[in-house]
Amino acid sequence: MAIFKFNENDIFINTIESYPQYKFYVQSGNVFIDDMPHMSGANTDHITGVPKGFVSLYEYNIDRPYQAGSSTKRDNIYPFLIKGAQRNDFKTNTASDHGTQFLYGEIMTGSYNMSASINRELITSTSRSKIIALRNTLDHYQILSPHYQYSSSLGNKATQNINLISIPHILRGTKIKKGSMRLRYYLSGTLIGELQDENYNGELVQVGPSGSTGSGSVAGVVLYSEGVILLTGSWDLNHETLQFLPTASKSKWLYFAYGANDNNYNGSKTVAADTSLSASFLMEYSGTTNTQTMTMFAHANYRDLNYSNNPTFVSASEICTWCVSTGSNFYHEMPKKIKNITFSPYLDEEPLFQRTVYISKIGIYDKDKNLIGVAKTATPIRKTEKNQYTFKLKLDI
Repeated sequence: MAIFKFNENDIFINTIESYPQYKFYVQSGNVFIDDMPHMSGANTDHITGVPKGFVSLYEYNIDRPYQAGSSTKRDNIYPFLIKGAQRNDFKTNTASDHGTQFLYGEIMTGSYNMSASINRELITSTSRSKIIALRNTLDHYQILSPHYQYSSSLGNKATQNINLISIPHILRGTKIKKGSMRLRYYLSGTLIGELQDENYNGELVQVGPSGSTGSGSVAGVVLYSEGVILLTGSWDLNHETLQFLPTASKSKWLYFAYGANDNNYNGSKTVAADTSLSASFLMEYSGTTNTQTMTMFAHANYRDLNYSNNPTFVSASEICTWCVSTGSNFYHEMPKKIKNITFSPYLDEEPLFQRTVYISKIGIYDKDKNLIGVAKTATPIRKTEKNQYTFKLKLDI
């Protein structure tokens, strides 16, 4: 087997920055991600095994049935650890639980049904701990716009009602891309308000419909790195009164994404009497992901790699059991003829012999010659002594 060492110009490490797009549609307390419907399976009402409107982190437990004899516990795949002196444990267990709830040799289990979705919360005068926690972050962003200031002539976030929408890391990457956030507010299918980060500074400016109440006004801000939207726009978008909680109100940006995991559709009120069902909401944005990639160039030069240990490399007439003879002081192997697979356009002419191989795999080894990776070609690559190739291998780290 031929082993070649990568030169310094054969390996490159780069960071690829991409901007995946996300879309959330909220209506009647249901959240739809990227226009995907809620799919039921043969065993579950939601095939991924997580709540509707949530994205599954691992997507392992797909449509799992209930355990035998149980109507509550499903036969799910799960991680496990055996308690030992190493004190390995899951993050969901406390140090106290590790010492008191499990015996040495006992199996500790976790869960793969980890999920996440957007979350909405209306911050009023009675619950402001989350806004207070964001005070330094908001003031840090004020270099982009004065609308971020915790307290200014544009508003006092210590007393304002604020519609807080949180986007988890799995649904945005490292940060939200500037200028990509767009919010649309619909009533009975008609657009009555649209916000956009049109200045690329985090200000959510009402850009539509044309001539609507509040056009050109800033209704909130976006915290790009934290994945948080704060909406403070309190003007009426429509004259119709809807049954929003805690009180009936006309449509405002304070009620955008109403029903998005905010416990307003948990059975505490009847859907039939809820006139807010005519309101629906659309949120679109692009996240940012950074992926380190290693690019390697593997070279097959002229007259290199033109021999194979595959038995088919030798002519069939040369394969025999008597080709090797041994004695007490000698070992003799008859020379073998390599199969000539070079094509000739004439039936009565033997083609000029060329060593020919087909490259189908490339092995990657560490410095100790341990195989750590294998790259495969889509189809075998024919190589003669007159050919040379460079294979580009890319690995996401």
